[in-house]
Amino acid sequence: MKLLLQVILTCAAFSKGYPLNCYECIPGSNGKCTETTKTCPSDQTKCGSMTTTVYIGNSVLTEASAKSCAKPQECTSGSINFGVTRTAVNTECCNTGLCNSQNIPAWSKNAPNGKRCFTCNGNDCTSILNCVGDENSCLKTTVSAQGGVVTMKGCVSSNICAAAGDLSAQLGLGVGVSMNCCEGNLCNDARRTMQSILLLLVPLVSTVLIQ
Repeated sequence: MKLLLQVILTCAAFSKGYPLNCYECIPGSNGKCTETTKTCPSDQTKCGSMTTTVYIGNSVLTEASAKSCAKPQECTSGSINFGVTRTAVNTECCNTGLCNSQNIPAWSKNAPNGKRCFTCNGNDCTSILNCVGDENSCLKTTVSAQGGVVTMKGCVSSNICAAAGDLSAQLGLGVGVSMNCCEGNLCNDARRTMQSILLLLVPLVSTVLIQ
């Protein structure tokens, strides 16, 4: 009877659940960070490790690794490709305490895949971009800032579209950002837009993927 009582009490304790602890390391502007441990909020049920790489053409502009608590929908990998710039993220998640101890390599799926989408060159969005890796959707991204609207187009992994949704809600930076994804070659139309501001959007996208 005493043994049975101990088993019942142990099961009851585990049924209440325990908070998840994860390593946290969010890089600063220099790409480096100090690793700490964090008790995760109740809606962040995973420990995540992520490496984000920003390319200018075929050259790596920046690469940074991060660790943190994560929501299940944030555990995604893929890339956003605007032609001149491309941001790729590789993420691995786990669900036991302090399981995200290792940094993970950069996303390596970079070969052309036959998919084509429109991209913008200045205010002309009639250029065609060859997608790479698992970029299986076309993208139209709109940024509202300083009284104007900037539109960029390109290729994107569909799982990133599903995870990101309306970026403005996630950023909380007072800048409206929206992503519209579609399937099918050249589905993101070729109408002209305002001049694209690459240096404005790339840091915003990178910030979202690291969160």
